Amino acid sequence: MNFPIHKNRALQLFTIIGLLIISSCSSNEKKETQTGVDSAVLVTVSRPAADVKQGLAVSGQVEAGRAANISTRVMGYITSINIKLGDRVSKGQVLATISNDDILAKRAQAEAMIAQAETAFRNAKKDYDRFTALYKQQSASAKELDNITLQYQSARSGLEAAKQQRNEVNAMLSYTRLTAPFDGTITQKMMDAGSMANPGMPLLTIEQAGSYQVSASVPENEISLVKEGAPVSINIDAIHKVISGKISQIVNSSQNSGGQFLIKIDIPDNEKKGLFAGMYANVSIPVATAIKTAAGGQVMVPVAAIQYKDQLTGLYTIGSSHTALLRWVRLGRMQGNQVEVLSGLAANEQFIVSAEGRLYNGVPVKIK
Repeated sequence: MNFPIHKNRALQLFTIIGLLIISSCSSNEKKETQTGVDSAVLVTVSRPAADVKQGLAVSGQVEAGRAANISTRVMGYITSINIKLGDRVSKGQVLATISNDDILAKRAQAEAMIAQAETAFRNAKKDYDRFTALYKQQSASAKELDNITLQYQSARSGLEAAKQQRNEVNAMLSYTRLTAPFDGTITQKMMDAGSMANPGMPLLTIEQAGSYQVSASVPENEISLVKEGAPVSINIDAIHKVISGKISQIVNSSQNSGGQFLIKIDIPDNEKKGLFAGMYANVSIPVATAIKTAAGGQVMVPVAAIQYKDQLTGLYTIGSSHTALLRWVRLGRMQGNQVEVLSGLAANEQFIVSAEGRLYNGVPVKIK
C-alpha cells in the first residue's frame, strides 16, 4: 500500500533535480557570456593614409663626412700595427708597417748605380769641356766634338735615370709605412701583425672625428621634387633627437642603386654631439608641390601594424561580429615608417594598429 507514496516522492525528487540542472546550465551560459565580453582585447584602429602631404619621408643612415680605407701598394708581411679599434689618431701618425727588406736592397742598388753614373758623367763632362776648348782653337775636328758631345749627353741621361730609379724605390718604400691621412678614429681593423698584406687590400678604416652627415635614398618618381640646399628635418630614433639639416649633394644617377637616388645631408656642428656612424635616421623633406597618397591610388599603413608569417604579410581588421580577422596583403615600397599596401586593403577600411593583448583570428576585440 505504501508503493504509490514512494513513487510520488521519487517523482518530486527527480523534478527538483531537473530544475537544479536547468538553473545551473543557465548560470554557466551567463557566466560564459559575461566572460566573453570581459575578455575582449582592447585595440586601436586606424584607416590608411588618404590625405595629401606636403613633404617626402625617406630613411637614411648617419655616416662620417670623411672616411678612408688604409691599404698598401706592396706585398709583404705586416710587421706592426700600432693602434686598436676606437683609437683616435692624428694626421701623419704611423698606423702600421710592412716588411721592406727587399725594397731596402733595391734602394742600395739604386744608390750604387747613381755613384757609378756620377763618375761617368764627371769624366764625360771633362772630355766635353776639353774638346770644346780645342775645337775653338781649331785643334779638334767637328766630328770629334760631336762624338764627345754625344758621350756627355748619354752620361748625363744615365745619371738622371739612376736618380729617378732611386725616387721610384723611395716611393715604394713609403708604402711600407702607413700613416693617417687626417685626424680621426679607427673604426675597422681587418688584419693583425704577421698577416700578409696585398696591394689594394684594406688593412684599416679611419673616419674623421666629429664630422657626420646623413646618406638617404629618394625614389625615382620623387627625386625631381628634391633640391640641393633645401632644409630638412632629421629624426634620430636611437638618441630621441630631431635635427635640422640641409641637402648638400644629389647624385644624379641611379644606375647602381635600383632606381633610388642618393642624397647627402649636412648636419650642423652644434648638433653632432651624441651621433655615431651607422645610426638610422628618418628624413622629412618639405617640397613645394603636394604629394598625393591614397587619393592617387596609394594605400599607406604603419609598418608596425604588419604581421609576418613565413613568406606572407598581413594585418588585422575587425569582422562584422567584432572579432579580429587576419587579412593577407601584398606590400610595396616603404616611406619612412609607412609601407604601401598594393592589394588586400581598401583605402576606407579600418585596420588594427595596436592591441593590449594577443591577437588571433576570431578573438573578440573592443575598440578603445
